[in-house]
Amino acid sequence: MALEKLLETDQFLVISELEPPKGVDTTDFLNNADSLRGRSQAVVVPEMSGAIMRMGSLGASYLLKQKGIEAIVSMNSRDRNRLALQADMLSAFAVGLENLLLVEGDQIASGDHIEAHPVNDLDVIGMVEASKKLQKGIDAAGNDLSGIPHFCVGSEVNAGLTSSALEVEVMGMEKKIKAGAQYFFTPTIYDLDAFESFMNRVAPFKIPVFPRVTVLNSVGMARFMCRHMDGVLIPEEVLDRLGKSPDKTKEGIAIAANTIKKMRSLCRGVLLVCIGGQERLAAVLEQV
Repeated sequence: MALEKLLETDQFLVISELEPPKGVDTTDFLNNADSLRGRSQAVVVPEMSGAIMRMGSLGASYLLKQKGIEAIVSMNSRDRNRLALQADMLSAFAVGLENLLLVEGDQIASGDHIEAHPVNDLDVIGMVEASKKLQKGIDAAGNDLSGIPHFCVGSEVNAGLTSSALEVEVMGMEKKIKAGAQYFFTPTIYDLDAFESFMNRVAPFKIPVFPRVTVLNSVGMARFMCRHMDGVLIPEEVLDRLGKSPDKTKEGIAIAANTIKKMRSLCRGVLLVCIGGQERLAAVLEQV
């Protein structure tokens, strides 16, 4: 079923994230996608996350589409101006890809091409507005289109912020909704109390929010995420449980599965992510 239709149901949705390859060998990428069939309702393909050069989301998403997998194409403002963004949106629709995730993109300094120049011609709200205009049959400059696309548009919200920073984030979320965003992903969250508080705060918006659940490899990895990724919330009890386990891989899978089960009463679904070892996605979903 199409993602837009799924968002209209009461079904708890699991959306998985699959990184495209750094190269053209798609064997592992497609095998991992096959392992999610029947377990994950959609797969989001990030666009060079961490500013690391990889196969583009549009091409990799099309490969998933060919295999009958509901794919979400990610586009960022970091790498494209408004001309390229609109062109890629039209290209996506033309090949049957209607799901978009519009984001800012990670800082280039964190990636493997630090000499690259960021574009940032539009901010995320501008990107969402551009997608809405295309769906009205005009481009960002007001020119008529030949044929009108239709998209299911998502973006990101940082649910891990607090105090005044959170209020600013919520105001930005509301602007994205008014611009046309239909669902949101958050940074990695294992703190269920904090997430419940955030969901209560944005409940009036009545829009699906999918917390990111990243399968943890080690305590060191988890602490790095908390220190260097804005809004990541991993409680000490989770780190303690992982640290005491003799099998970190197995325990990380169990923690992720248990967290997803507990989130069923809080939100419409989750975004399940693995950093490396993406075959663990299926192992988590087996337990869920």
